[in-house]
Amino acid sequence: MIQEIRSNEPQYICVVKVDSLTNNEDEEIMAFGVSEDDAKNQAQQLLARNYECNESQILELIQEARIEPIGQWCAPQERQV
Repeated sequence: MIQEIRSNEPQYICVVKVDSLTNNEDEEIMAFGVSEDDAKNQAQQLLARNYECNESQILELIQEARIEPIGQWCAPQERQV
């Protein structure tokens, strides 16, 4: 699933390490949202859909996740024609 950063809206990122699911210590997922809760909910959906995690696995992974605001520097710029 690909998410697009929306301009003029606050953005948050939720980074979840999934190494315990994939045995790849560098693997993580990133989900974006307009609030911390939205980013966390997006990550939970990704874990359920893509990794077929059950509720207890999702809660455990989300507890260790990083949720933080994204700087405006990564928002898309308006195209000038």
